[in-house]
Formats: sequence, C-alpha cells, structure tokens
Amino acid sequence: MFVGALELDVLLGDVHSLKQKRSAVRPVIAELRKRFEVAAAEAGHQDLHRRALIGVAAVAADAQHVRDLLDACERLVAGRPELELLSAHRRLLGPDDE
Repeated sequence: MFVGALELDVLLGDVHSLKQKRSAVRPVIAELRKRFEVAAAEAGHQDLHRRALIGVAAVAADAQHVRDLLDACERLVAGRPELELLSAHRRLLGPDDE
C-alpha cells in the first residue's frame, strides 16, 4: 500500500474577505474529490483571506498510481484561472517507510 500527500499553497485573486475565500476554495476542493478518488481539504492559512493551503491525500496499491493522481490534482489546481499556485509539496510513503 502506498500513501501520497500533496500540499498546494495557492494565492487567491480578487478576494477581500474570508467569506469570499471560502466561496473560491470550496468548489476547488469539491472538484478534486469528485474527479479523483482523493481526500481533499483546506489545511492551512485559514486566517488569511488571499492565501489557502489545500491538502490532498491518496491511497493505492501502486506507487505510480498515487503519483499520477497527485499530478492530476496539481494540474487541476494550477489550471484554475482564479488561483495562482505558489508551491506544491508532495510526500509518498510505501511499505518500507515507517
């Protein structure tokens, strides 16, 4: 079994309140969950209205499948015009890791 985690640090466009931030981030998270078999959530920067940290996790029997899923999730977020992807960090854990 392999577990992959992806942290996406994004900058939001024309957002001036936390309410606007939620309305911009929530559809992205919903689309990640719907299109791919992953868990996704806003995982950081909750107090900043123009930044968001989106966390994505995937589990599969094959490491390459996990990598492909995380790559697709990163591309989806990077392709959203209302977001600017600042950084992406990933981690892959396999049966030999503790």
